[in-house]
Amino acid sequence: MLLGLVVTAAVLAGGGWAVQQAMLAAQAAPTGGQQLWIALGSMAAVGLVVGLVVAGRVSPLATFTPSLVLLAWTVVYALDMNRALSLLPDEPSVHQLVREAAAGDRLLLTSGAFALLGVALFIPVLMPSRWARDEDDDEYESTQEGGYY
Repeated sequence: MLLGLVVTAAVLAGGGWAVQQAMLAAQAAPTGGQQLWIALGSMAAVGLVVGLVVAGRVSPLATFTPSLVLLAWTVVYALDMNRALSLLPDEPSVHQLVREAAAGDRLLLTSGAFALLGVALFIPVLMPSRWARDEDDDEYESTQEGGYY
């Protein structure tokens, strides 16, 4: 469950911030620059985290939690645009980094990227092998001497 929360935070905070920085860098200097490279590196890091969780042998809840958040937010956006966008912090009292991440999340939500990513994160939940327990895990537990019980 904790890994699912980390992936959700990486997508929402890291991905949102990186998209916002990339948009600002593209507007400021269309030929690129250091800010663009930092934003692209951040996007690659978020993609790496998501890819490792999707492809790795981890709990299905690690992908289900962020997929549920992204798909639910997309459904709320489709039903009531103003309510979905009101969930993004934009008050001056909020830290600048959080506001930048929220601006990027607004772009990702309104463009449908969250729906696409939510479906991609949901696919591993449907794989029966993710819910099955490995035989190696049983052997490890049975060979331990003197457990906690």
